[in-house]
Amino acid sequence: MREQLLKQARACAELGSPMYAELLTRAADEAAELVGDVLGKRTEAGFVIGMLGTVHRLVLEGRVPDLAAHYPTAGGTADPLDAWPAFRDVLARHAAEIRAGLADPPQTNEVGRASPLVGGLLTATAGHGLPVRLLEIGASAGLNLRADHFRILHGHGGYGPSSPVVLPDAWHGALPPDVPLTVTERLGCDPAPLDPSSPEARLRLLSYVWPDQTARVERLLAAFEVAARVPAKVVRAGAAGFLDGLAPKPGAVTVVWHSSMQPYMSGDEAARVVRHVENAGAAATVDAPVAYLTFEARDASRLHSVQVVTLRTWPDGERRILGEGPAHGLPITWF
Repeated sequence: MREQLLKQARACAELGSPMYAELLTRAADEAAELVGDVLGKRTEAGFVIGMLGTVHRLVLEGRVPDLAAHYPTAGGTADPLDAWPAFRDVLARHAAEIRAGLADPPQTNEVGRASPLVGGLLTATAGHGLPVRLLEIGASAGLNLRADHFRILHGHGGYGPSSPVVLPDAWHGALPPDVPLTVTERLGCDPAPLDPSSPEARLRLLSYVWPDQTARVERLLAAFEVAARVPAKVVRAGAAGFLDGLAPKPGAVTVVWHSSMQPYMSGDEAARVVRHVENAGAAATVDAPVAYLTFEARDASRLHSVQVVTLRTWPDGERRILGEGPAHGLPITWF
């Protein structure tokens, strides 16, 4: 448990959350046994994130005011050194409730991942002149199914319409093609989908944003505005079951995408996902192309490895690595 806490602490430090980095380091040094009791001896990274998210939810619900005083999302100040005693107290007093909160997987519907996904989508559709049929696995609340309605900025200007969601300094290097993008179908799946119009679902999504990362909080709140006016559907299903029977659609580019969800699939399910996409690709034509777009870790053995944008397209079956960036998607360096 101590190793896992320190590993996650390093990842939080790398990804810009000194508050969580300090809290997890203190937990590893002073309360690894307590955390083990809270998590039920489960040491996978997802359970540590789940613990942090459940505690954050208690803060946002106003139930732990001593800790809320240190959380910026609750109007407090991010002083992790002062927060530690209150954080430890919450772990001890609410252990059973936190443990129960781990029953559902973390909902990290990070809006910044629209940066690699839109760039990959532009590459996939360039030259076709066809609208997009967009299918997302592990879609959570489906916020990134609306990614074409976000504004993406880079050193030479920007891409996308005027939007409440603005992704600053998002693209570096050789930029994706600047082509029109029309999405006519938005469908996703998730084992536990959330409705972005629901106050309870919004609270759950917010609880998984790290509380000292105010820019991520602002992006999430802005994405709720976009979701309110751009329809998208997310069904309750596993990834492989969702893609069972997948086939090209004449007159559209069928795009299957996912981001930072590979660790949540078993090896068997991941293989079935690839098989379903490849079967659809085998039936693709110039008028009904298929694309498989992912933003996943380069090295799955590391907690927060650099992530790469990978695109495979049919009917030719070509596979390309387009770019890379941090897990939260900003910035992406295009090759």
